[in-house]
Amino acid sequence: MDFSKKVRHVREKLNISQEDLARALNVSYATVNRWENSKTKPIRMARVLFDAFCIENAINFCENTEEHSET
Repeated sequence: MDFSKKVRHVREKLNISQEDLARALNVSYATVNRWENSKTKPIRMARVLFDAFCIENAINFCENTEEHSET
């Protein structure tokens, strides 16, 4: 999953706006908007903060494979 899809996935899963996510990561709304629309990619520090935010909120990007592993 590319980064823009991860951003959207996190927001949808937590039911938060781009502005809410920006506040949580201490970046601007425009930054989150650019990430989600594939205009830019985060700098390394912002990516670390995003990953930590996902961990804190129990968001796992491998969830889809778990759903398909049941046969």
